[in-house]
Amino acid sequence: MIVKEKAMGKIDHPAIPPVSAAEAAAREGSGECRSLAQIIDRIGDKWTVMVVGHLSRGSLRFNELMRAIPGVSHRMLTLTLRGLQRDGLVSRTAFATVPPRVDYALTELGLSLTGPLTMLAGWASDNKLAVEAARVAYDVALAEDI
Repeated sequence: MIVKEKAMGKIDHPAIPPVSAAEAAAREGSGECRSLAQIIDRIGDKWTVMVVGHLSRGSLRFNELMRAIPGVSHRMLTLTLRGLQRDGLVSRTAFATVPPRVDYALTELGLSLTGPLTMLAGWASDNKLAVEAARVAYDVALAEDI
């Protein structure tokens, strides 16, 4: 029977219990959720936001980015740029010059991220005072409970 099912594209695995359609959908949804979480982790990262913001004005060299982004370490900028490049948001162009020159620029995908980041920055700016007031109110209420 197993041989016949293999020929028909079906394989019976007695050691692996069958999976219901609901369970299969949950697993697929879980994988999609993890994938989305990874993307949101990347685009929501502090350094990513700053790099994308600076590159939205045009291509920059590594040291120009280092100088433009306060507090970023050489290692953190390197890791951020590599991650953005891997995700297709940033392109890296190396020039065969002495000394070597490498430019970073946003790809079309990276440029498409600038709109949502601009909206998010606008929301943060518009609601900064309200958020700060909520923090103070929370801290006061928490201190009163202690």
